[in-house]
Amino acid sequence: MDRRRFIQGMAAATAAIKGLPAAANETMSASPSAQARKYTPGSLSTENIDVTGYTFLCNVQKEGKTWKVYEDLRVRDGAIVFLSGKSTGLVLSKSAEAAFADSNPPYLGLNIRDIGLSGPDLLADRLLKNGDPDPEEVRSAAPPLGSAPLREPWERRSWETIVGTRECLDTMPVYPSGNTRTYHPVQSFPELNAALAAKRFDGLLGGWLPAVRKVMPSSENAHYEVIVFGDVLARDQFIVQTWHRTVRIENAAITKAEYGYSYPPFPPRRQNPAPESFYAGLLEFCLYWEDLTRDIASASLPHKMWIDMAKYAFVKEQIVRPGGVYPKYGAVDRDYYGPEYDGFQDIFTSSLYSNLEWGRFDMAGKVLDNCYSDFVDSKGMINMRGPETAQFGLTLSLIARYYNYTGDKALLMKHREKIEATAAVLTELHDESLRLSPSDNGYGLIHGWNESDSCLAPTPMTWWQPYFANSAWAVRGLRDIAHVWSGFNTVDAQMKKLATNWSGHSSTISEALVQSVRKNVRNDMNPPYIGPLPGTKLTFRESMQQEHPSPQQWPHRAYAELLQADVLPPDLANLVIDCMRAYGATTLGVVANVGRPNTQDRDILGFISYGYAQMLLRLDRIEEFLLFLYSHRFHDHTRGSWTAGEVAGIDGGTALFCIPAQLTIPMLVRWMMVFEDSDENRLYFGKGLPYDWVVSGQEIRIDQAPTRWGRVDFRMKATGSDQINSTVVLPEKTSTTTELQIKFRLPKSKKLGPVTVNGQQAEIIGRYRDTVSIPVMGEKRYEATARFS
Repeated sequence: MDRRRFIQGMAAATAAIKGLPAAANETMSASPSAQARKYTPGSLSTENIDVTGYTFLCNVQKEGKTWKVYEDLRVRDGAIVFLSGKSTGLVLSKSAEAAFADSNPPYLGLNIRDIGLSGPDLLADRLLKNGDPDPEEVRSAAPPLGSAPLREPWERRSWETIVGTRECLDTMPVYPSGNTRTYHPVQSFPELNAALAAKRFDGLLGGWLPAVRKVMPSSENAHYEVIVFGDVLARDQFIVQTWHRTVRIENAAITKAEYGYSYPPFPPRRQNPAPESFYAGLLEFCLYWEDLTRDIASASLPHKMWIDMAKYAFVKEQIVRPGGVYPKYGAVDRDYYGPEYDGFQDIFTSSLYSNLEWGRFDMAGKVLDNCYSDFVDSKGMINMRGPETAQFGLTLSLIARYYNYTGDKALLMKHREKIEATAAVLTELHDESLRLSPSDNGYGLIHGWNESDSCLAPTPMTWWQPYFANSAWAVRGLRDIAHVWSGFNTVDAQMKKLATNWSGHSSTISEALVQSVRKNVRNDMNPPYIGPLPGTKLTFRESMQQEHPSPQQWPHRAYAELLQADVLPPDLANLVIDCMRAYGATTLGVVANVGRPNTQDRDILGFISYGYAQMLLRLDRIEEFLLFLYSHRFHDHTRGSWTAGEVAGIDGGTALFCIPAQLTIPMLVRWMMVFEDSDENRLYFGKGLPYDWVVSGQEIRIDQAPTRWGRVDFRMKATGSDQINSTVVLPEKTSTTTELQIKFRLPKSKKLGPVTVNGQQAEIIGRYRDTVSIPVMGEKRYEATARFS
């Protein structure tokens, strides 16, 4: 049933629809993808729904069945319910976060000038002084994105989020007061002015659905609410058709309502739709997005918001990528929606990584196939202005991860020549470095651009340097892909020869890298300083204040990639992190977008910084990992509408959206529950959990989390005041997994007591004596019981 027939059917059933916009009827097709979806239970579905006290709104007809629509108007965030039969249906919760700064002094009482000029991360130091950071304190540490006053009276607020569908090739921006570029609620609700919108609450429907919700209180008992979402049955190629609902709710009743579709009315040919039409579109919208997210690994945390954020990120990626697959860095505006960004390596690597970690293998395969079909040539070069050298190594490592997770050899063989060419980019650069004099600082290290932007500078060779990150990712990428190439059952002589060659390069580069890092540590400074490349005489901040361009520009990327590759020994990895914290490379515990010191602001790097967080987790610096997680959530995302910025200041200004930043939270949330060792046959469970969650008595769970040994299940829950139970279920074939580690993080006032695993006493290990090591002895299920006091 296409959109026209579906709406006509609704009109006949309700006898209340006065007609939809003509354009909405004329642009629909009867393709199978445009057909209305059948109802199947999903994450929004609930049994035994009690709608006592709810307000009945209307009936919706679907496939011969009547759905009753109710809404709880007694509270500001009351749910919308579609009830099928007496007790089963869909429940759409509502979220709302203040998009304005609270009344507390910003910056935890510190002076923004001191924060901006300081080398040490003053805000992070303050937030970490008592152990695990307090999320509410982190939230209040800086104003929300977009909350700063406009600088000029003529300025207008920029868009803050987007709506759309998987099929449409573009997106539709949504502005603070709820208007889009084609529909303005203020025409019927003149009260929705800029002053009212400045005190709004932003949120979503269903926790994670891309249905934007805006709440603007007008008194203690009344508020305005705007809901906007993309029509999932529309099939316009570039135009996102949108559904709109604007209501005034006072004393638990809707006192004024307007329903809209894409454009203002043009009577009599185009009129606003009836309520039944809107709710029919909302029902289809829910079923559509449930269908497209069923492959995301099921998980549960004490605060559902974290799972919702992870799920919403994948939904947003589907909206941003035309047709759900073609890459785009940003949305709406030329920066960063222009085609010159489409081949940007970070779009590919962040997408492939995050989708793999949450079990979205079909999406991961399409992303990999698209990249190597359309954006990699026969020489291994990318179809984009300037390659980032370290990303070639990350690409190889992720291709290996894709195979280890999925076993999809056919896709790798389809692109075998191009994958081998990618590896050749690194081995050739390594060979070039070996032709230098052994006394050269870059001898044996991979030279090349670290940041794509460097290629457009008047003197791009300024940044053709032996950055440590280039070599680190060459080590990791060549090592990982060599293992895959040599492990195929039908490996041919050429593949085996290449794998041996890659392994040799990896080992040689690794030795040179570690030696060079140790040689270039400035132990005359406290803490010791290590630059992003060998031979530096100044710190990155000092060098960037010089008159001439500095090879240490963009050190944030160089440091994050160096850490993420996980090839430095722990003492050096800790040294790099301490250096970043002390000399200006973090903001609120997140990697900073490093520039010259600024008396008015300090920036957060929203994308690529996840490598830094990953190393915090590996090194058991969990309090800092949690600060990164909380700060990224509260200060690199718009509040409620969760639109992530490439770079976000902490002054309340706006940020340019980019999808790699959006995909950061899903990776961190996955890793805090299930995490792999890079080289050892070891899995970590519960490694990054806040101790408040561990002892909360609420379930922590992830089902079918992918690993290179197969999919695993993990559960943890405190029972009573002195016991925590945890279960790990491994796949049938676990012969290569040799060790499991389960961390039981406890408040500092608590002490972990005896732990048994499958009835046997387990060894307690770790820096904080909070982890049990479990040798894998062929069993599939491991049940751990931990006592604490």
